[in-house]
Amino acid sequence: MITQKLNDQITRIGPGSSAGAVHRTYWQPAALTDELPSGDPDGAVTLPVNLLGERLVMVRDAAGALVLRQREAAADEPPAFHPAAADIRIVEDGPSYPVVEKKGILFAFLGDGEPPEFPNFDCFRAPDSHVFAFKGLWECNWLQALEIGIDPAHASFLHRFLQDEDPDDSYGKQFRDKAAHTDMPMTQVLREYPRPDIEVDETEFGLKITALRHMDNDLTHVRVTNQIFPSAICIPMSREMIITQWHVPVDDETCYWYTLFTSFQNPVNKDVMRAQRLKEHRLPDYAPLKNRSNDYHFDPEEQATQTYTGMGLDINVHDQWAVEGLGAIQDRTREHLGRGDAAIIRYRLMLRRAMKALEAGRPGALPMQDRDAARRIVGPLSNDAIASTSDWVAASAQSDMERRAACPWDATV
Repeated sequence: MITQKLNDQITRIGPGSSAGAVHRTYWQPAALTDELPSGDPDGAVTLPVNLLGERLVMVRDAAGALVLRQREAAADEPPAFHPAAADIRIVEDGPSYPVVEKKGILFAFLGDGEPPEFPNFDCFRAPDSHVFAFKGLWECNWLQALEIGIDPAHASFLHRFLQDEDPDDSYGKQFRDKAAHTDMPMTQVLREYPRPDIEVDETEFGLKITALRHMDNDLTHVRVTNQIFPSAICIPMSREMIITQWHVPVDDETCYWYTLFTSFQNPVNKDVMRAQRLKEHRLPDYAPLKNRSNDYHFDPEEQATQTYTGMGLDINVHDQWAVEGLGAIQDRTREHLGRGDAAIIRYRLMLRRAMKALEAGRPGALPMQDRDAARRIVGPLSNDAIASTSDWVAASAQSDMERRAACPWDATV
């Protein structure tokens, strides 16, 4: 457990806050490229953006570049409010933040000084044909949204499927594939081996998290996921595809997840993936249709026969229910972390070190703030494999190398 003071320090992200200062040291997703208005003959943009406790608007500057400007906001404006363009008033003497487009996401830098370089992650160097971007709104603090993503054990319970779907019908769905080098569905692996050993290693970009599910016949299922500092994860979606997902604070009590789905071998079917996700979300705020107001469409019959939650097959809904159920800001003063929470413990220590480094005037001590380090970073390795228990380290790396060797774009590491 931690004190209320510390819980406030690691969760609150408004201007002047310690955790907010950490986030402002990095590029943050601000909007999807799909959200930019089209059809204006002058190329004008007026897109409201709520980010890191600030009410902003994306416009073009005199040179035609996209920037974020501060806008006036009513006191009762909800976090994901999208005012009409005619109602937006820019604060003329307010800040102007740079914006860059990366693979369907518009990233903004709200910090001081020169922005950091983007690391050479797979999601950024894959061709546009192999990357799809989407986002969704969650009504909770960013940290609890991130922490479920770095908990490898939760998938065996929260995402427990009682029936194994045909992988041929599971395009664009996480855990609906066969485990690498086996005919066993991933859902069966997670269901039958629910208590993994967890290893956590610090890296130049954050954390490498390895979940080891020891199986029969001296075999081990190895699942490697990553925490990308400060608030992203990179995890395998299937043997073909990985997910890089940011948990972006709108304010202290609301966040967006932004995801880049990256395919190693085949181009992504963006029409199919977009249609899948728009069935679960509304526009323009990308709020989920299943939410607290309708009990996330809970179905007791489904819970008895198909899924652990009874809330459908979309695992985003399962995660949303779990993190929103903790309240707007999780009360960590009564928690008792254990062995299975190794990654969460290590991440909080990393976040606290980063906050102290910034307070001491040492931003270069934060992950990926060294420009040379950012240029060195590739990958990261995010995959699952089944291997001999005595040789799982080499087998996991070899599985990743085989996938990269067959890739039509430069995925070498």
